[in-house]
Amino acid sequence: MKRLFPAPVMTALVALIWLALNNSVSVGNVLFGAFLGVVIPLATAPFRDSGVRIRDWGALLRLTGRVGIDIVKSSVTVARQVLGREAALESRFVWVPLTTTEPHAIVALAGIITLTPGTLTATVSDDRRYLLVHALHAPDSAGLIADIKTQYEAPLMAIFGDAEGGRAA
Repeated sequence: MKRLFPAPVMTALVALIWLALNNSVSVGNVLFGAFLGVVIPLATAPFRDSGVRIRDWGALLRLTGRVGIDIVKSSVTVARQVLGREAALESRFVWVPLTTTEPHAIVALAGIITLTPGTLTATVSDDRRYLLVHALHAPDSAGLIADIKTQYEAPLMAIFGDAEGGRAA
């Protein structure tokens, strides 16, 4: 069974996403969604890291809620900023130092930043110690860095078990 369904959660999600994208629960869509749900995880199995473990499910739920709320708030803020005076915007790139060394936490953090309207992760430094973040409006770089670290990086460290945040020597 594990050979046919190496990632059962992904199988279910792919099938459900297929149905949602097609906005139809016809027999053909259900069968094709199930087909994709089996084939995609099998095809991507060699590329997935099976060592990922969620250490704190409560932190994951809290972070998910936080990100959802921040996306809605940021959407409203960005709409106001874009419709307002362009001269009032203080757009800039900011290097955000990372405490976490966990690759999954770094990728998740970069994704969260990019998902949040008004911010974008441009790159990760070669040594994985910094994220280059572009902010549509960041009059206070230190405040932006502090917000990212406390609201997103700290919970990700708890989720992925990188609570020490120490760097390997």
